[in-house]
Amino acid sequence: MLRSLLAAGLVAAAAVSPALPGGVLGARAANVQVPLNVDVSQRPFNESEEAIAVNPTNPNNIVVFTNVGHREAGLSAGMFLAVSFDGGATWTRRLVGNNDNLGDTCCDPSLSFDSYGNLFMTYLYEVENVVPVALSTDGGLTFNVIANIAAPPKTTGTKTSGGNRGLFRFVDQPTILAAENEVWVVFNAGGPMFATGAPVTGLGEVGSFFAGEVVPGTNNCTYGDLAIGPAGQVMQVCALTESGQGGGKLFASVDADGLGPAGFGDRVFVAATHVGGFDFIPAQPDRSVDAEPGLAWDRTGGPHNGRAYLVYTKEQQNESDDTDVYLRYSDDGGASWSEGVRVNDDAAVNSQFLPKLSLDPTTGNLAVVWYDSRADLGAGGPGDTDGIANDDAQFWGAFSTDGGASFTPNIQISAGTSNSALSGNGIDYGDYSGLSFYGGVAHPAWSDNSNSTGTNPDGALHQLDIYTAAVSVTP
Repeated sequence: MLRSLLAAGLVAAAAVSPALPGGVLGARAANVQVPLNVDVSQRPFNESEEAIAVNPTNPNNIVVFTNVGHREAGLSAGMFLAVSFDGGATWTRRLVGNNDNLGDTCCDPSLSFDSYGNLFMTYLYEVENVVPVALSTDGGLTFNVIANIAAPPKTTGTKTSGGNRGLFRFVDQPTILAAENEVWVVFNAGGPMFATGAPVTGLGEVGSFFAGEVVPGTNNCTYGDLAIGPAGQVMQVCALTESGQGGGKLFASVDADGLGPAGFGDRVFVAATHVGGFDFIPAQPDRSVDAEPGLAWDRTGGPHNGRAYLVYTKEQQNESDDTDVYLRYSDDGGASWSEGVRVNDDAAVNSQFLPKLSLDPTTGNLAVVWYDSRADLGAGGPGDTDGIANDDAQFWGAFSTDGGASFTPNIQISAGTSNSALSGNGIDYGDYSGLSFYGGVAHPAWSDNSNSTGTNPDGALHQLDIYTAAVSVTP
């Protein structure tokens, strides 16, 4: 569908511009340049699987939170945190959760600012089988744990120290989101999806999380995401199945009254993906990929107010490694969904994977980013590091200014080309990428071992750093 729209010249006109930190616009329209890349982490060893958040009360305040390789760094716990107050030009960097006040942090970071400037954080512990929620009221400079969410069965044993991943029989991949005077967290609870929320009334004013609820019909459903609607309703999406390389179905569920007494309703089938829970592709040979569904819900009051969006990965044929990024939307609160729109516009059969979706609350426009192997034809040159096709990746993105009906021509965001296998990182790029879109500027975050900035202290070892950029769209 997208190719035919592009051929007919019907894609919504938009000028896509790299934006330097601080908002200085670069090249426009058809002559788009790769935006300025910034190596956020600049530390030895590997970092992967990142979250990024922009503060709506001060859009120059950006926070990045990511996994680190524990064993290679000689750590028993810890994660990497970086904070910027100048739009991403400079960063303060530190390890957190190395048995400090955040505990023994493991992995699976998630961040969310709300309209008051509260920054909520969640992650997994290295050992404890509960999900922490931490809060910062100073733009990410300091955090304190305000809740530890225990999901049934509370008697489930703890993880083995050093496991470095949430395993299926334990809590896994939590997501946190704050909006409409509430904050919610959802995660796989060793079988079903489990969700809970709390009221928020101001900066630092967060109530208690309720006991929580199992989302009906989600047993063995995982890799979930979360969205909050304009009336405070809550939607979660997750993927079946957890294991294997084939199959793959996405289901959405809605709690129509949010923090009210009603719970989540029956699940709704959204799409088949042909992507299993552990689908191995050449560019992600150790960790594998999943469909990695992501949600956003328009609360802007604009022309698409109330529209919910879902992004995901679809494999065109099982085990073809021809994976693409698709988007669907719902105008009836998740009861029904549109046909899928293909976001990546390449003509190749290489892999696109680990997409991330973000909606700009100031405009209602959408940004989607992903890892992309389109340039790796195995023939050498830019896009190919080793003469092998489809095992290298760059980071790409696109915008929609018409409610997800179409997307701008894709833009390359990463200045370099990465090969995760060379890093020695056991989870490659991780399970997901990061993106926060606010005020017309999209801030993606991704794992990168190209050393295109010349600032990676392990550049010769091809280990992964966390990169970001600023990309703006003007209708």
